[in-house]
Amino acid sequence: VSEKTGIQSAICMAAVIGGAVFGDNLSIISDTTIAAARTQGCEMKDKFRVNVKIVWPGALITVLIFLAMTWNVEIQLEAASYNILQVIPYIFVLIGALVGVNVFIVLISGTVIALIVGVITGQILPIEMFSVVGKGMADMFEITILSLLVAGVVELIKENGGIDFMIYTIRKHIKSKRGGELGIACLASLVDCATANNTVAIVIAGPIAKEIADEYEIDPKRVASTLDIFAAAWQGIIPYGAQLLAGAQAASITPLAIIPYLFYPFLMGISGIISIFLAYRKKKN
Repeated sequence: VSEKTGIQSAICMAAVIGGAVFGDNLSIISDTTIAAARTQGCEMKDKFRVNVKIVWPGALITVLIFLAMTWNVEIQLEAASYNILQVIPYIFVLIGALVGVNVFIVLISGTVIALIVGVITGQILPIEMFSVVGKGMADMFEITILSLLVAGVVELIKENGGIDFMIYTIRKHIKSKRGGELGIACLASLVDCATANNTVAIVIAGPIAKEIADEYEIDPKRVASTLDIFAAAWQGIIPYGAQLLAGAQAASITPLAIIPYLFYPFLMGISGIISIFLAYRKKKN
């Protein structure tokens, strides 16, 4: 898109990262959603409903900003060929997730359907099915190793009291429901910045957030949304996170060049903060 339109690659990549953060935060089959909902003991669909209400203003403003920045850009589109059958696996996974089918069943079934469609459309030979699956698994080796390294670093941080220090500092300043939710937001943010992995951040911060929520009687759905929103927002901003590193590598630019155009992650965090203040504006506890 950048090459065809002349729009800066940093802007295009920021749009990609913003969209990825938006989708990851709201996806019902996302590992972050699963972790946030399960640590708080709420349904993923309930967390999704609360989440949408909080982040939609940031998403809308982001769309308007990108429209304003690219309004006068002209592009000559070329006709593209596609096969509707090849869209079926994506539609199946999306519908399966929305109706609440178990995430493992959805993803495994989606993989099987993708293989069948690939064979039917001639994209995959029957004899290549297992090698294609093997390649897909091999492509995940790097992120698997990264996850193991991050988990090791996190354990070192915990063992040396880093996480306990953050928890103690945050809880010391909590005196109300609003303060409790702000504390949970800060905890998720700090742990994500320390680990550079929003799933790991939610898994670590989740049980602590549950304790705070129980103590101050904060709705589990809101806590799950707060954990996911702030972990995702920071994950989409920190220049050493996988998202910005991958985007910078793809666009052959530096992560810092993308940050000024990351409108959605910033607005997502701002929407989360505003939501916390509005939620408890009528009654202080």
